[in-house]
Amino acid sequence: MTGFIIRSCLSEPSTEKHPLFRAIQGFKIWPPDYDGNIEGETYAMTSRLTQTAIHLAAIALLSVTAVSTHAQQTQQAQPRQAAYHDRAALKRTVEEFLQVQTGGLPGQVTVAVGAIDPRMSLAPCPAPQAFFTPGARAWGKTTVGVRCATPSPWTVYIQASVTVIGEYVASAAPLAQGQTIEAGQLMMLQGDLTMLPAGIATDINQVVGRSSNSSLPPGTPMRIDTLRTKPVVQSGQLVRLVSSGSGFSVSAEARAMSTAGDGQVVQVKTSGGQQISGIAKAGGLVEVAF
Repeated sequence: MTGFIIRSCLSEPSTEKHPLFRAIQGFKIWPPDYDGNIEGETYAMTSRLTQTAIHLAAIALLSVTAVSTHAQQTQQAQPRQAAYHDRAALKRTVEEFLQVQTGGLPGQVTVAVGAIDPRMSLAPCPAPQAFFTPGARAWGKTTVGVRCATPSPWTVYIQASVTVIGEYVASAAPLAQGQTIEAGQLMMLQGDLTMLPAGIATDINQVVGRSSNSSLPPGTPMRIDTLRTKPVVQSGQLVRLVSSGSGFSVSAEARAMSTAGDGQVVQVKTSGGQQISGIAKAGGLVEVAF
């Protein structure tokens, strides 16, 4: 009886190929030959117990099969780790680094990262770090390094450019050498500051009152390092030394030994012949710190 039940449960076309069917297909329990010593009730009880055990074994095998199938599906669904570091992520690392470095620049800043060689193969890196090469800065054409410390160390160098569109000071009229520059002789222009010489003035007040070391045509960007400050102390001029501190103030007469603009260092000689360095100020004053 039991053998018939197992066959009837597992002989459906959809289950003939199931591992469980193959595992227990040949397992049959037929009643022993009746010899007069086994009561009918005892045999029926034994048959039912055996059938229950088989059902429990079938359930256990089905559970194991389901768990194994689920594990295989989960493993297949998990994404595989990239074999190489993403070039797009590498580019973003450089862009973010340069955006931080250019945060304090005037004007409209644009960052552009150069093309990355598609043949370059780098091991995946969870935390790449960008850095500047010696002498590089976030200005014009530059080079940014990116390094990985772990799990596989590597370092690459990537070309980039920083454009800064802003206003700068230029001459609006011809300027003669040594001529004191006035506000009406200047104008503001807009352009890429990274393409101009270093030290370009971006505020008219940086230029007004100074003079140029050479004659300049209209439209010339004004470089601060080529301008001279109007002297406030002339060589040979009598000046007044002043010094003050906590609870005291000293003033004495001296003679300037050089010409200096406001805020520049000037050498003076006291009436006693002592030479002292001080800071030239408007009005013929020289501040001295004691």
